[in-house]
Amino acid sequence: MLVKALATESQLNFLAVKGPEIFSKWVGESEKAIRGIFQKARSVAPSIIFFDEIDSIATHRGSGESGSGVTDRVLSQLLNEMDGIESLKNVTVIGATNRPDRIDTALLRPGRFDRIIYVPPPDYDARVSIFKIRFSQMKVDPQVKDIINDLAAKTDGYSGAEIVSICTEAGLCAMEENLNAEKIEVKHILEALNRVKPRLSKKMITFYENYQNDFTRK
Repeated sequence: MLVKALATESQLNFLAVKGPEIFSKWVGESEKAIRGIFQKARSVAPSIIFFDEIDSIATHRGSGESGSGVTDRVLSQLLNEMDGIESLKNVTVIGATNRPDRIDTALLRPGRFDRIIYVPPPDYDARVSIFKIRFSQMKVDPQVKDIINDLAAKTDGYSGAEIVSICTEAGLCAMEENLNAEKIEVKHILEALNRVKPRLSKKMITFYENYQNDFTRK
């Protein structure tokens, strides 16, 4: 969502790539896919290439995760495209991952992915905004507006997706009670809150924060 917003605000062409989709069972096709992505980005520049789950194609070389060595070849092709002989003018490359420790260090050198930005769970004000936006798109009881601040306080540590899931689950709770329900009530939201629990532990948050701090010091 952040990258889409960046592309829209900057009026840049946007190419989204899911890391696992790069791999092919045919020899050479995975590397060809990487070349094709960058060729297309150059042809429509200025543009943004966004690799989601980039850790799937940029793991440490020699890790042995692929017996055929295709992962190493894909990574080498990616490195060549980012700072090889052919210029990458007016093309911005962005990757997203929740496993930064798996990414090969060669990809994190200056001129490649030389900046790491940790996107933390939404803070209180952001959680309030997410609830307001989601509920504005749903048929809810007027009393729901009175508990939004309380909901935001109770969802500390929840990701944005989990907060959205609470709103969706509340709708399902209303339908479970009455298939012809015309609105979501406070009791449905409270029930959804009991069902949806945060999956991001404090240990994981500390790991991400420390990783960014270590990378910045380097």
